[in-house]
Amino acid sequence: MVVKKPNVTIPAYEAVGVVCAQSIGEPGTQMTMRTFHYAGVAEHVPTGLPRLIEIVDAKKEPKKPIIDIYLKSSYARSPTEAGKVAEDLASVFVSDVAAVQDNLENLNISILFKEKDAKAQGVTFSALRKAIEQFPGDISIKENRIVLKPVREKPKEVKPNAKKKAGPEKVEKKITAKYVRKLTQKIKDTLVKGVRGIFRAVVLKGDGEYFIRAGGFNVVGASEHPAVDASRVYTNNIKEMERVYGIEVARSSIIKEIRDVLEMQRLSVDIRHIMLISDAMTYAGIVKSIGRHGLSGQKVGVLGRAAFEETIKHLINASAFSEEEKLIGVTENIIVGQTVPVGTGKIRLVMKAKKSKG
Repeated sequence: MVVKKPNVTIPAYEAVGVVCAQSIGEPGTQMTMRTFHYAGVAEHVPTGLPRLIEIVDAKKEPKKPIIDIYLKSSYARSPTEAGKVAEDLASVFVSDVAAVQDNLENLNISILFKEKDAKAQGVTFSALRKAIEQFPGDISIKENRIVLKPVREKPKEVKPNAKKKAGPEKVEKKITAKYVRKLTQKIKDTLVKGVRGIFRAVVLKGDGEYFIRAGGFNVVGASEHPAVDASRVYTNNIKEMERVYGIEVARSSIIKEIRDVLEMQRLSVDIRHIMLISDAMTYAGIVKSIGRHGLSGQKVGVLGRAAFEETIKHLINASAFSEEEKLIGVTENIIVGQTVPVGTGKIRLVMKAKKSKG
Protein backbone atom coordinates (compact mmCIF):
# COMPACT_ATOMS: atom_id res chain seq x y z
CA MET A 1 0.00 0.00 0.00
CA VAL A 2 1.40 3.39 -1.04
CA VAL A 3 0.66 6.22 1.36
CA LYS A 4 0.54 9.57 -0.38
CA LYS A 5 1.97 12.52 1.48
CA PRO A 6 -0.46 15.41 1.99
CA ASN A 7 0.11 18.40 -0.25
CA VAL A 8 1.30 20.84 2.43
CA THR A 9 1.17 24.51 1.46
CA ILE A 10 3.44 27.04 3.13
CA PRO A 11 1.50 29.85 4.85
CA ALA A 12 2.07 33.44 3.82
CA TYR A 13 5.00 35.20 5.54
CA GLU A 14 6.39 31.90 6.84
CA ALA A 15 10.05 32.22 7.92
CA VAL A 16 11.22 29.49 5.53
CA GLY A 17 14.89 30.42 5.84
CA VAL A 18 14.91 30.13 9.63
CA VAL A 19 12.99 26.83 9.53
CA CYS A 20 15.39 25.49 6.88
CA ALA A 21 18.46 26.53 8.91
CA GLN A 22 17.03 24.93 12.05
CA SER A 23 15.98 21.74 10.24
CA ILE A 24 19.49 21.13 8.85
CA GLY A 25 21.52 22.73 11.65
CA GLU A 26 20.02 20.65 14.46
CA PRO A 27 20.69 17.22 12.83
CA GLY A 28 24.09 18.58 11.79
CA THR A 29 25.12 18.79 15.46
CA GLN A 30 24.52 15.03 15.75
CA MET A 31 26.83 14.12 12.88
CA THR A 32 29.97 12.16 13.64
CA MET A 33 33.38 13.10 12.34
CA ARG A 34 33.94 9.59 10.99
CA THR A 35 34.88 8.97 7.37
CA PHE A 36 33.31 6.28 5.22
CA HIS A 37 35.39 3.87 3.16
CA TYR A 38 34.15 3.56 -0.42
CA ALA A 39 34.17 -0.09 -1.53
CA GLY A 40 36.98 -0.76 -3.97
CA VAL A 41 38.46 2.74 -4.01
CA ALA A 42 41.42 3.16 -1.70
CA GLU A 43 40.32 6.63 -0.70
CA HIS A 44 38.68 7.89 2.46
CA VAL A 45 35.98 10.23 1.24
CA PRO A 46 34.89 12.87 3.77
CA THR A 47 31.34 12.38 4.95
CA GLY A 48 29.38 13.78 7.84
CA LEU A 49 30.21 17.27 9.04
CA PRO A 50 33.46 17.75 7.05
CA ARG A 51 31.70 16.93 3.77
CA LEU A 52 28.67 19.10 4.63
CA ILE A 53 31.00 22.05 5.31
CA GLU A 54 32.74 21.43 1.95
CA ILE A 55 29.40 21.59 0.14
CA VAL A 56 28.00 24.76 1.74
CA ASP A 57 31.38 26.49 1.50
CA ALA A 58 31.36 25.78 -2.28
CA LYS A 59 34.97 24.54 -2.25
CA LYS A 60 36.71 24.59 -5.63
CA GLU A 61 37.67 20.96 -5.17
CA PRO A 62 36.65 18.35 -2.58
CA LYS A 63 39.36 16.98 -0.32
CA LYS A 64 38.83 13.53 -1.82
CA PRO A 65 37.08 13.78 -5.23
CA ILE A 66 35.31 10.73 -6.68
CA ILE A 67 33.98 10.18 -10.22
CA ASP A 68 31.36 7.62 -11.27
CA ILE A 69 31.60 6.62 -14.94
CA TYR A 70 28.72 4.66 -16.48
CA LEU A 71 29.29 2.71 -19.66
CA LYS A 72 27.30 2.02 -22.82
CA SER A 73 25.14 -1.11 -22.64
CA SER A 74 27.52 -3.32 -24.66
CA TYR A 75 30.33 -2.67 -22.13
CA ALA A 76 28.24 -2.44 -18.95
CA ARG A 77 27.10 -6.08 -19.06
CA SER A 78 30.54 -7.68 -18.72
CA PRO A 79 32.96 -7.04 -15.81
CA THR A 80 35.85 -7.95 -18.14
CA GLU A 81 34.90 -5.31 -20.72
CA ALA A 82 34.32 -2.75 -17.97
CA GLY A 83 37.72 -3.64 -16.50
CA LYS A 84 39.42 -2.92 -19.82
CA VAL A 85 37.77 0.52 -19.95
CA ALA A 86 38.82 1.21 -16.34
CA GLU A 87 42.41 0.31 -17.30
CA ASP A 88 42.23 2.71 -20.25
CA LEU A 89 40.92 5.59 -18.12
CA ALA A 90 43.26 5.35 -15.10
CA SER A 91 46.11 7.82 -15.53
CA VAL A 92 49.66 6.45 -15.53
CA PHE A 93 52.62 8.84 -15.35
CA VAL A 94 56.26 8.30 -16.29
CA SER A 95 57.20 8.24 -12.57
CA ASP A 96 54.81 5.26 -12.08
CA VAL A 97 56.57 3.02 -14.62
CA ALA A 98 60.14 4.34 -14.66
CA ALA A 99 62.87 5.67 -12.42
CA VAL A 100 63.76 9.17 -13.64
CA GLN A 101 67.11 10.59 -12.58
CA ASP A 102 68.99 13.69 -13.71
CA ASN A 103 72.75 13.85 -14.20
CA LEU A 104 73.72 17.47 -13.60
CA GLU A 105 77.38 16.80 -14.47
CA ASN A 106 76.71 15.46 -17.97
CA LEU A 107 73.48 17.49 -18.29
CA ASN A 108 71.31 14.54 -19.31
CA ILE A 109 68.32 12.62 -17.92
CA SER A 110 68.15 8.85 -17.41
CA ILE A 111 64.78 7.05 -17.54
CA LEU A 112 64.97 3.43 -16.33
CA PHE A 113 61.95 1.33 -17.40
CA LYS A 114 60.44 -0.80 -14.57
CA GLU A 115 59.04 -3.85 -16.35
CA LYS A 116 57.16 -5.28 -13.36
CA ASP A 117 55.37 -2.02 -12.51
CA ALA A 118 54.69 -1.25 -16.17
CA LYS A 119 53.16 -4.68 -16.80
CA ALA A 120 50.79 -4.22 -13.86
CA GLN A 121 49.74 -0.83 -15.27
CA GLY A 122 49.46 -2.14 -18.85
CA VAL A 123 52.20 0.13 -20.22
CA THR A 124 54.76 -0.93 -22.85
CA PHE A 125 58.29 0.34 -23.40
CA SER A 126 57.25 1.86 -26.74
CA ALA A 127 54.50 3.88 -24.99
CA LEU A 128 57.09 5.23 -22.55
CA ARG A 129 59.44 6.10 -25.41
CA LYS A 130 56.64 7.92 -27.24
CA ALA A 131 55.98 10.02 -24.11
CA ILE A 132 59.68 10.93 -23.81
CA GLU A 133 60.02 11.81 -27.51
CA GLN A 134 57.81 14.84 -27.12
CA PHE A 135 60.62 16.60 -25.25
CA PRO A 136 63.35 18.31 -27.32
CA GLY A 137 66.62 16.41 -27.16
CA ASP A 138 68.74 13.53 -28.41
CA ILE A 139 67.49 10.11 -27.28
CA SER A 140 69.71 7.05 -26.89
CA ILE A 141 68.39 3.63 -25.79
CA LYS A 142 70.40 0.98 -23.91
CA GLU A 143 68.30 -2.14 -23.18
CA ASN A 144 65.51 -0.86 -20.89
CA ARG A 145 67.04 2.56 -20.26
CA ILE A 146 66.36 5.80 -22.17
CA VAL A 147 68.89 8.62 -21.92
CA LEU A 148 67.72 12.08 -22.97
CA LYS A 149 70.27 14.75 -23.78
CA PRO A 150 68.15 17.93 -23.68
CA VAL A 151 68.52 20.63 -26.30
CA ARG A 152 66.84 23.98 -26.42
CA GLU A 153 64.08 24.35 -28.96
CA LYS A 154 65.03 26.39 -31.99
CA PRO A 155 64.48 30.03 -31.09
CA LYS A 156 61.80 31.80 -33.03
CA GLU A 157 62.92 34.49 -35.40
CA VAL A 158 62.22 37.90 -33.93
CA LYS A 159 60.88 40.46 -36.36
CA PRO A 160 63.10 43.55 -36.52
CA ASN A 161 61.98 46.53 -34.53
CA ALA A 162 61.90 49.90 -36.24
CA LYS A 163 64.48 51.29 -33.80
CA LYS A 164 66.80 48.26 -34.04
CA LYS A 165 69.01 47.05 -36.85
CA ALA A 166 67.32 45.30 -39.73
CA GLY A 167 67.49 41.52 -40.04
CA PRO A 168 66.19 38.61 -37.92
CA GLU A 169 67.57 38.18 -34.42
CA LYS A 170 68.17 34.84 -32.71
CA VAL A 171 68.63 34.34 -28.99
CA GLU A 172 70.67 31.24 -28.15
CA LYS A 173 70.20 29.75 -24.68
CA LYS A 174 72.58 27.28 -23.08
CA ILE A 175 71.49 24.12 -21.30
CA THR A 176 72.00 24.67 -17.57
CA ALA A 177 71.70 22.38 -14.55
CA LYS A 178 68.61 24.31 -13.46
CA TYR A 179 66.95 23.65 -16.83
CA VAL A 180 67.74 19.91 -16.61
CA ARG A 181 66.33 19.70 -13.08
CA LYS A 182 63.07 21.40 -14.17
CA LEU A 183 62.81 19.18 -17.24
CA THR A 184 63.27 16.08 -15.06
CA GLN A 185 60.23 17.05 -12.99
CA LYS A 186 58.20 17.67 -16.16
CA ILE A 187 59.13 14.21 -17.46
CA LYS A 188 58.06 12.60 -14.17
CA ASP A 189 54.63 14.30 -14.44
CA THR A 190 54.15 13.36 -18.11
CA LEU A 191 51.10 11.21 -18.87
CA VAL A 192 51.93 7.86 -20.51
CA LYS A 193 48.44 6.40 -20.57
CA GLY A 194 44.87 7.16 -19.45
CA VAL A 195 43.00 10.38 -18.65
CA ARG A 196 44.69 13.06 -16.56
CA GLY A 197 42.90 13.59 -13.25
CA ILE A 198 41.46 10.05 -13.00
CA PHE A 199 43.27 7.44 -10.91
CA ARG A 200 42.68 4.12 -9.12
CA ALA A 201 39.71 3.17 -11.31
CA VAL A 202 37.79 0.08 -10.17
CA VAL A 203 34.74 -1.76 -11.52
CA LEU A 204 31.64 -1.97 -9.30
CA LYS A 205 28.26 -3.61 -9.85
CA GLY A 206 25.25 -1.30 -9.78
CA ASP A 207 21.59 -1.82 -10.68
CA GLY A 208 21.93 -4.59 -13.24
CA GLU A 209 25.08 -3.14 -14.79
CA TYR A 210 28.77 -2.62 -14.13
CA PHE A 211 30.19 0.88 -13.76
CA ILE A 212 33.54 2.46 -12.93
CA ARG A 213 34.33 4.42 -9.78
CA ALA A 214 37.63 6.25 -9.63
CA GLY A 215 39.45 8.83 -7.59
CA GLY A 216 39.82 12.36 -8.96
CA PHE A 217 37.67 14.09 -11.57
CA ASN A 218 37.76 14.91 -15.26
CA VAL A 219 34.27 14.72 -16.73
CA VAL A 220 35.26 15.91 -20.22
CA GLY A 221 38.27 13.57 -20.44
CA ALA A 222 36.25 10.54 -19.29
CA SER A 223 33.38 11.35 -21.69
CA GLU A 224 35.70 11.26 -24.71
CA HIS A 225 36.24 7.50 -24.32
CA PRO A 226 34.06 5.66 -26.90
CA ALA A 227 32.79 3.13 -24.31
CA VAL A 228 31.59 5.76 -21.83
CA ASP A 229 27.99 6.96 -21.68
CA ALA A 230 28.70 10.71 -21.62
CA SER A 231 25.22 11.54 -20.29
CA ARG A 232 25.85 9.59 -17.07
CA VAL A 233 29.26 10.72 -15.86
CA TYR A 234 29.03 12.14 -12.34
CA THR A 235 31.56 13.57 -9.89
CA ASN A 236 31.14 14.80 -6.32
CA ASN A 237 33.03 17.95 -7.35
CA ILE A 238 30.14 20.44 -7.62
CA LYS A 239 32.28 23.15 -9.26
CA GLU A 240 33.31 20.70 -12.00
CA MET A 241 29.65 19.79 -12.62
CA GLU A 242 28.82 23.50 -12.88
CA ARG A 243 31.71 24.14 -15.29
CA VAL A 244 30.82 21.25 -17.62
CA TYR A 245 27.03 20.97 -17.43
CA GLY A 246 25.82 24.34 -16.11
CA ILE A 247 24.12 25.81 -13.08
CA GLU A 248 20.99 23.60 -13.11
CA VAL A 249 23.09 20.44 -12.83
CA ALA A 250 25.16 22.10 -10.09
CA ARG A 251 21.92 22.76 -8.18
CA SER A 252 20.88 19.11 -8.51
CA SER A 253 24.38 18.02 -7.41
CA ILE A 254 24.14 20.11 -4.23
CA ILE A 255 20.79 18.49 -3.39
CA LYS A 256 22.17 14.99 -4.07
CA GLU A 257 25.38 15.51 -2.10
CA ILE A 258 23.62 16.96 0.98
CA ARG A 259 21.03 14.17 0.91
CA ASP A 260 23.76 11.52 0.65
CA VAL A 261 25.59 12.99 3.66
CA LEU A 262 22.43 13.09 5.79
CA GLU A 263 21.19 9.64 4.74
CA MET A 264 24.57 8.07 5.43
CA GLN A 265 24.26 9.38 9.00
CA ARG A 266 20.63 8.15 9.09
CA LEU A 267 19.27 11.65 9.56
CA SER A 268 15.89 12.51 8.04
CA VAL A 269 15.48 16.04 6.66
CA ASP A 270 12.66 17.14 4.36
CA ILE A 271 13.84 17.56 0.77
CA ARG A 272 12.34 21.07 0.59
CA HIS A 273 14.81 22.41 3.15
CA ILE A 274 17.71 21.05 1.11
CA MET A 275 16.17 22.47 -2.08
CA LEU A 276 15.95 25.91 -0.47
CA ILE A 277 19.67 25.84 0.36
CA SER A 278 20.60 24.75 -3.19
CA ASP A 279 18.32 27.44 -4.69
CA ALA A 280 19.90 30.12 -2.49
CA MET A 281 23.41 29.00 -3.50
CA THR A 282 22.69 28.94 -7.26
CA TYR A 283 19.99 31.56 -7.99
CA ALA A 284 22.57 34.12 -9.19
CA GLY A 285 23.78 31.81 -11.99
CA ILE A 286 26.96 30.72 -10.19
CA VAL A 287 27.51 28.53 -7.13
CA LYS A 288 27.95 30.80 -4.10
CA SER A 289 29.09 29.73 -0.67
CA ILE A 290 27.12 30.33 2.52
CA GLY A 291 29.56 32.49 4.43
CA ARG A 292 31.14 35.91 4.63
CA HIS A 293 32.42 35.60 1.05
CA GLY A 294 29.02 34.44 -0.23
CA LEU A 295 25.40 34.78 0.83
CA SER A 296 25.92 35.97 4.42
CA GLY A 297 28.38 38.65 3.31
CA GLN A 298 25.97 39.93 0.64
CA LYS A 299 22.85 40.46 2.74
CA VAL A 300 20.83 43.59 1.99
CA GLY A 301 20.83 44.84 5.59
CA VAL A 302 23.95 46.42 7.09
CA LEU A 303 23.23 45.06 10.58
CA GLY A 304 22.56 41.60 9.14
CA ARG A 305 26.04 41.53 7.56
CA ALA A 306 27.68 43.04 10.63
CA ALA A 307 26.08 40.49 12.98
CA PHE A 308 27.69 37.55 11.14
CA GLU A 309 31.42 38.30 10.72
CA GLU A 310 33.74 41.28 10.15
CA THR A 311 31.48 43.60 12.16
CA ILE A 312 33.71 46.69 12.11
CA LYS A 313 34.40 46.46 8.37
CA HIS A 314 30.69 46.40 7.48
CA LEU A 315 29.80 49.28 9.82
CA ILE A 316 32.65 51.48 8.56
CA ASN A 317 31.76 50.80 4.91
CA ALA A 318 28.08 51.53 5.60
CA SER A 319 29.02 54.84 7.25
CA ALA A 320 31.42 55.80 4.46
CA PHE A 321 28.92 55.15 1.66
CA SER A 322 25.73 56.29 3.49
CA GLU A 323 24.01 52.91 3.31
CA GLU A 324 20.40 52.69 4.50
CA GLU A 325 19.14 49.98 6.87
CA LYS A 326 15.53 49.12 6.05
CA LEU A 327 15.15 46.47 8.79
CA ILE A 328 13.66 43.80 6.52
CA GLY A 329 15.56 40.79 7.89
CA VAL A 330 15.32 38.72 11.04
CA THR A 331 18.72 39.59 12.56
CA GLU A 332 18.38 43.35 12.12
CA ASN A 333 15.04 43.52 13.93
CA ILE A 334 16.26 41.39 16.82
CA ILE A 335 19.24 43.76 17.24
CA VAL A 336 17.03 46.86 17.47
CA GLY A 337 14.51 45.02 19.65
CA GLN A 338 11.38 45.10 17.55
CA THR A 339 9.01 42.48 16.13
CA VAL A 340 10.50 40.46 13.31
CA PRO A 341 8.52 40.99 10.05
CA VAL A 342 7.79 37.30 9.43
CA GLY A 343 4.83 35.09 10.30
CA THR A 344 2.40 36.82 12.68
CA GLY A 345 4.86 39.71 13.01
CA LYS A 346 4.01 40.70 9.44
CA ILE A 347 0.26 40.96 10.09
CA ARG A 348 -1.27 44.29 11.07
CA LEU A 349 -4.69 43.85 12.64
CA VAL A 350 -7.09 46.82 12.64
CA MET A 351 -10.22 46.63 14.78
CA LYS A 352 -13.25 48.84 14.59
CA ALA A 353 -14.17 49.70 18.15
CA LYS A 354 -17.83 49.81 19.09
CA LYS A 355 -19.22 53.22 19.96
CA SER A 356 -20.29 53.47 23.54
CA LYS A 357 -23.91 54.45 24.09
CA GLY A 358 -24.67 57.72 25.81
